[in-house]
Amino acid sequence: MSKKDYYEILEVSRTASPEEIKKAYRKMALKYHPDKNPGDKASEENFKEAAEAYEVLSDDNKKARYDQYGHAGLGNGGGFGGGGGFGGGMNMDDIFSQFGDIFGGHFGGGGGGQRQQLRGSNLRVRIKLNLEEMVNGTQKTIKVKKMKLAPGATAKTCSTCGGSGAQLKVMNTMFGQMQTQTQCGTCGGAGKIADKIPAGANSQGLVKEDEEVTINIPAGAREGIQLNVRGKGNDAPFGGNPGDLLVVVEEEVDKTIKREGDNLHQELYVSFAEAALGTQKEIPTVGGKVKIKVDPGTQSGKILRLSGKGLPSIDNYGKGDMFVHINVWTPQKLSPAQQDFFEKQIENGEMMAEPSGKEKTFFDKVRDLFN
Repeated sequence: MSKKDYYEILEVSRTASPEEIKKAYRKMALKYHPDKNPGDKASEENFKEAAEAYEVLSDDNKKARYDQYGHAGLGNGGGFGGGGGFGGGMNMDDIFSQFGDIFGGHFGGGGGGQRQQLRGSNLRVRIKLNLEEMVNGTQKTIKVKKMKLAPGATAKTCSTCGGSGAQLKVMNTMFGQMQTQTQCGTCGGAGKIADKIPAGANSQGLVKEDEEVTINIPAGAREGIQLNVRGKGNDAPFGGNPGDLLVVVEEEVDKTIKREGDNLHQELYVSFAEAALGTQKEIPTVGGKVKIKVDPGTQSGKILRLSGKGLPSIDNYGKGDMFVHINVWTPQKLSPAQQDFFEKQIENGEMMAEPSGKEKTFFDKVRDLFN
C-alpha cells in the first residue's frame, strides 16, 4: 500500500512556510488526538500520520530529500522508519516529548506537573474624577470589600494529589501507554485542603472584610481608563498570591467646562455693550482662573482659543486647548431710558445690522477649530 503524501496529510501546499506547517500539524493533532477520540482507531491512525508528516516537513534536510525523491528519499519508506525519526517502537510519549511545544500543554505526556501557585480573584471598582484631577493627577483612598484569609485558618496537603494540584491519568492505546494530566478534583489545583476553618469563614478559610486602599491617579487619566493596583484584590486560599484591584475611571460632569477628547469647551456670556466696546473677562480653567480679552465689535458665536489649556495627551506629549464660545446676551427687558435710547438709534439709522461680508459663518468657525 502506497504511503500518503505528507503535504496532503497536513492539508498544506508544497510552498507552505514552516509556521504554516506547524500550525497545520497542531490543528490535525488536536483534531485526531486519542483523548478526544477514545477507542477510534481511524483517529489514532490519522494522529500517527500527522505526526509522521510533521516530523519530516519540519526538518529542513528531510524535507529537501522528500521534496526531491518522495518517500524513497527517507529510507525504509518513511519518516518514522528511518532517518533519525521515532523508529518502529514509537509511542505517544515519544510524540509529546519531541513535539510538546506544538500542543501548548493542552494534552499530557510529561511527568508529574508542578502545582501552580494559586492566585486570588481580581476586584473591580469605579472611581469618579473631576477635570482638575484628570489634568493634574491625584491620590484617592477608598474602602474596598475584599475576601481575606481568616486568622487561624489552616490547611493540609491534599491526599488525592499529594500536594501537586494535579491528577495523572494513564490510558492504554495501540501506541502504548499515554499519560495525561488534569487538575485535581478534590483541591481544585491548590494542592491543599482546609484543615481548620474559623467561624464565619467560607470553605476556603476566607472572610469578607473592608480594607482601605490608596490609589495613585496619573495626570491625563480619562473616562473608561482602567488602572491596575497589584495585590489589592481578593486573597487566595491557603497562602497564594492575592489578586489585583482594577480601578475604572469615571468623569464627573462639570457644570461649566465640557470635554471633547483632549480639548475643553466653555461658554462665555457678554452684554451687548461689552461686545460693542470690548472688555476683559475672568474665566475658570482646570489650572485656575485666567483673564481673556474680548475685542470691540465681537460678534456672538466667536470662538477664542486658549492654547495648552486643555488636558494632557495620553498618546503623546503636549496638551489640548480650551475653546471659549462667546455669546452676546440680549436683554429681554429695558428701562424707559434704555428703550428711548435704542429707538432713537433705529430712527437715526444707527446701530443697524450691516454685515461686511467678512463675518464667519457657523461652518467657518467649526472648520477653524480643527485648523
